[in-house]
Amino acid sequence: MSNSLYDTLGVAKNASADEIKKAYRRLARQYHPDINKEAGAEEKFKEINAAYEILNDEKKRAQYDRYGDSMFGGQSFHDFSRNTGGADINDILKNIFGGGGFGGFGGGFSSSNNFRSGFGGFGGGFSSSNNFRSGFGGFGGFEEDLDLQASVKIPFEKGILGGEHTIMINNEQIKIKIPHGIKDGEKLRIRGKGKNFQGQKGDLILKVELQKSQEYEREEDDLYKKVEISLKTALFGDKISIHTPRKEVKVTIPPNSKNNQKIRLKGYGVQNRKTDLYGDMYLILNVKLPDLNTLDPEFVKILEEKLPKE
Repeated sequence: MSNSLYDTLGVAKNASADEIKKAYRRLARQYHPDINKEAGAEEKFKEINAAYEILNDEKKRAQYDRYGDSMFGGQSFHDFSRNTGGADINDILKNIFGGGGFGGFGGGFSSSNNFRSGFGGFGGGFSSSNNFRSGFGGFGGFEEDLDLQASVKIPFEKGILGGEHTIMINNEQIKIKIPHGIKDGEKLRIRGKGKNFQGQKGDLILKVELQKSQEYEREEDDLYKKVEISLKTALFGDKISIHTPRKEVKVTIPPNSKNNQKIRLKGYGVQNRKTDLYGDMYLILNVKLPDLNTLDPEFVKILEEKLPKE
């Protein structure tokens, strides 16, 4: 049994609904008459729309899977669509499959010089010299028309470590997965959470905005953190506890450490999403000077006498 409807869209007979939709979108862009000026592009576009209208409908697809091209008199769908003798193919298919609009999601098509489609159906559209009307969206494609754009604020450390995050979109609570190491300004695509038009669902495109951290600064995969140490620790050294995004670590502060001195913690930065390698963390030391009024007067006197001026 020939299955030329599937051939028209270039998919297998057992193709999923998502595979059929993707194939249709690709071909519709390729043969759109306002994009493709080659002879026969408009007829091909009609054929693709009609094939998709059938295979995208469970009942119509089931009918076709049962009877195959015998529904078209045994000829391929390509030949059938071109041998209608000037009749409206939509009316013919409606009679064959029963009810419903065909082509452009119910918009239907008429003659080649007055072709009309509800392909996008979002208004605006554009017109060509053949009076072709569509909501195709200025070559952007059907998918972009249904995609919903939004922004989402992510806690700084969740942007480093990744994890689940809950957002509210159109009064719907949606859980999204944040990949580790995501950067400010990157976009996440949430499948099937965009606009809904006659059974077709777009995606939700989220632009990530990382919240500022009071603890860290980030440069690519490296983190910078200011750490306050006492004058005694700076002069004589010590071990101190440091909080990192993953765990607490003990860090040795060497004697004679200076203000704004950097100490590198290898591998305690951000894990790169592509390489899975970790960046580093840099501690920037800030030496806290004591208030002389809190020190023993005799000690202060000795300091004043013994401390070098340079």
